[in-house]
Amino acid sequence: MKTSLIIWASPFVVGLVASLALANPNMLPKHPGYPTGKSVDPVKGQPLANDPGQTNASGEKALVGSAVFDDVRSSQHLSINQNDQRVLEKPGAGILPKVQGPNIKIEPPVKEATKINASPE
Repeated sequence: MKTSLIIWASPFVVGLVASLALANPNMLPKHPGYPTGKSVDPVKGQPLANDPGQTNASGEKALVGSAVFDDVRSSQHLSINQNDQRVLEKPGAGILPKVQGPNIKIEPPVKEATKINASPE
């Protein structure tokens, strides 16, 4: 059992190590980065950042970039209700809205009622 587990797990481990070893940072998207300038290590002479010379995103550019970052996913896309196309004014609860087209008046279902005398005789 232990041997078969090692045999099945080893290709996954090798694939993970190979993907990490062959990762190409040049394929990553460009971003403003951090303000490092062209600072280098005084001992080895290597750059101190992954993106030397990049400036920090600040001011108007940063505000605009953050405002439009997730617009596609976070904006509402509501379907249009075809029944509401004729509505001109919604006066409130319990009152029919004013609509385009013929003025339809709805009469109450009962026009007159008989009075029932509840007093005993």
